[in-house]
Amino acid sequence: QCPWGAPNTTSISCSLADVMSEQLAKELQLEEENAAFPEVVAAAEGPFITGEDIDTSSDLMLAQMLQMEFDREYDAQLRREEKKINGDSKVSISFENYRKVHPYDSDSSEDEVDWQDTRHDPYRADKPTTTPRKGFIGKGKDITTKHDEVVCGRKNTARMENFAPEFQVGDGIGMDLKLSNQVFNALKQHAYSEERRSARLHEKKEHSTAEKAVDPKTRLLLYKMVNAGMLETITGCISTGKESVVFHAYGGKSAAEDKVIPPECAIKVFKTTLNEFKNRDKYIKDDYRFKDRFSKLNPRKIIRMWAEKEMHNLTRMQHAGIPCPQVVILKKHVLVMSFIGQDQVPAPKLKDVTLNSEDMKKAYYQILNMMQQLYKECNLVHADLSEYNMLWHDGKVWLIDVSQSVEPTHPHGLEFLFRDCRNVSQFFQKGGVAEALNERELFNAVSGLTITADNEVDFQAEIEALEKMNEDHVQNHGKKLSMFSSDGDPPICDE
Repeated sequence: QCPWGAPNTTSISCSLADVMSEQLAKELQLEEENAAFPEVVAAAEGPFITGEDIDTSSDLMLAQMLQMEFDREYDAQLRREEKKINGDSKVSISFENYRKVHPYDSDSSEDEVDWQDTRHDPYRADKPTTTPRKGFIGKGKDITTKHDEVVCGRKNTARMENFAPEFQVGDGIGMDLKLSNQVFNALKQHAYSEERRSARLHEKKEHSTAEKAVDPKTRLLLYKMVNAGMLETITGCISTGKESVVFHAYGGKSAAEDKVIPPECAIKVFKTTLNEFKNRDKYIKDDYRFKDRFSKLNPRKIIRMWAEKEMHNLTRMQHAGIPCPQVVILKKHVLVMSFIGQDQVPAPKLKDVTLNSEDMKKAYYQILNMMQQLYKECNLVHADLSEYNMLWHDGKVWLIDVSQSVEPTHPHGLEFLFRDCRNVSQFFQKGGVAEALNERELFNAVSGLTITADNEVDFQAEIEALEKMNEDHVQNHGKKLSMFSSDGDPPICDE
């Protein structure tokens, strides 16, 4: 025979009546069950109740017989399920708790008792006994006072429900848990500590800015600006720093006819977290413009003063013609300015842009001129001037971040100026500008002083001496008046 040939199949003929017969189907199902579970099926077979003295005329007896047969079939099904799921596994599961334990079930042994039928439930809490006014119950050896360990333990468990809802205590009452006084007092102290900590976190979240400086109060201020039509839309964050976060927005229309809002605006939001300003209060507490107000304000309002200080400094620079952002409006700790850049792309910082030798030389002389204007015309010292706070836009340098700028009469004003000169001189000397002055020469060129010292240590010593003389002069003869009697300030909104 060919191995690839078709096999010979013998067909067994059967009639349609045999195929449609219910009896045949029951017999086939019974054969399958006997093959799979021969013992269980054999145990489940048989009549309900054996005996000749059974009275089947009673409805109660018939109902009991039917219920018993149903329970027996249900239990047999549970056993089949157990055997099917467990198989040959060493770890087995049991459906014993789901069995129908019937009082007429002859298969159940006398020793088998369902725990739900017992009088004592280990998971049911005992009824708490009320202590009478006399403070004890019972007599002699059976006396129980209000200081009994079991009674106190149950009372402590019940008192845990008085803790804050955020403190999860579990279902100790349902398990008849007995807490000692020591454990209960420790839990109570921990619950109070967690409640206070949660309150502090909530207060911190409400009163301080988040990582992106948009807390609920700041969002409300921005929403009011957009709702009033001052801003058309706020697109997103463009810069993040330790003290503030800057957002980009498209300008809208101003209510005042003489006030023009730029098409693109920068929203500077000063962070209201106090830890960023611990080391920076020296820029404002010694500034005579804010010195009297500084001592009377709480730390959070000082941050608003910081935003106000930048607004005033930018206004002075704008009047002197120094390239800087134009102030639009100030609302608490949110300062809206013109955007230095185009189409949501901010102008690059001077440290990030690559300039040729001509542009680098041009930028140096422009910064030298701006420093002289800032000192002589604006009566200000930047105090944080570096390539990180200068932008390159439209072929020229723009100054930003002037919130820490102080006047030369500040007790540390000349020190800040010398530090700015050092940063500018080092940057342009590294950039290849041969005409760049060193920090001492640049300091004399900006300030107009003629300090002659051979080394940096003596130079700084003379600066400190000048600051001391200036401080004594201010204290003895009053504060030096600013060259600007009025800054022409933009509107300040505190509502």
